[in-house]
Amino acid sequence: MRPPVEPYDHGMLDVGDGNLVYWEVCGNPDGKPVAIVHGGPGSGCSINARRTFDPERFRTVLFDQRNCGRSRPHAADPATDLSANTTHHLVADMELLREHLGIDKWLLYGGSWGSTLILAYAETHPERVSEIIIPAVTMTRRSEIDWLYRGVGRFFPEAWDRFRRGVPEADRDGDLLKAYARLLSDPDPKVREKAAVDWVTWEDAVISLEVNGKPNAYSDRPADGVMALTRICSHYFSNAAWLEEGVLLRDAGRLAGIPGVLIHGRQDMGGPVQTAWELAQAWPDAELVVVEDSGHTGSEAFKKAIFSAIDRFADR
Repeated sequence: MRPPVEPYDHGMLDVGDGNLVYWEVCGNPDGKPVAIVHGGPGSGCSINARRTFDPERFRTVLFDQRNCGRSRPHAADPATDLSANTTHHLVADMELLREHLGIDKWLLYGGSWGSTLILAYAETHPERVSEIIIPAVTMTRRSEIDWLYRGVGRFFPEAWDRFRRGVPEADRDGDLLKAYARLLSDPDPKVREKAAVDWVTWEDAVISLEVNGKPNAYSDRPADGVMALTRICSHYFSNAAWLEEGVLLRDAGRLAGIPGVLIHGRQDMGGPVQTAWELAQAWPDAELVVVEDSGHTGSEAFKKAIFSAIDRFADR
């Protein structure tokens, strides 16, 4: 990992609907532009993410998606209305930020939920994307959501039963995610807090077999971060991210001419490698790298694959 990096510029971008999106820029003002697109949805961009790209060669843009991280209003506040927080809003925010910073084209980097947002943006604005690097590929299809919050429970039956019992009995055989979204917006803070803990406890269980990854990656954050993450996740996933089923795969032809590297862990229980493989088949300019010893949260070999892809695109 590179030494700590401080931003040389930052601000709050008014994206409408009463939302301010926090952004910052690190590295070389004349370097190759890159946007780091965080996951979650709702995780916010970490300070460590600044160290991903060589500050001598890259102009690195980081931003917190609506209602999380340093963006305002914050989803941890139950009064914050999330109705103007959808995939389509986030795509428009990215384009507004690109224009605000005077960038013609940028390399897009991000995994997990970030990869869904990257694909949605790139398929909408392919002329604004130079390259794409995705560690941990998702397209947030209903089938993927159903696997993560129900199907993979066959490997963790005790943990999934706890997750299921976190919602009222009448909802347990129905749409668990909509039930959690209601609980996470409940006026009673104790109800919200219990639902948030139940949610991240399940997420931690799914990655618990990753011996080379980061344990408790979902719960290991401040309370307001956990609340924003779970509230935004349940908001997005209970609405299938407002994406027509399979649209990102169907429209992958729009990425033609954009070089991409897809990096995925063979041991990713919550997001099986099949999704990455399907995207690689539909996107002829993408290379798929499967890392055998990695799950969703990575490994040393996973990091090497990321840095190899970054080095390949640095001077392109």
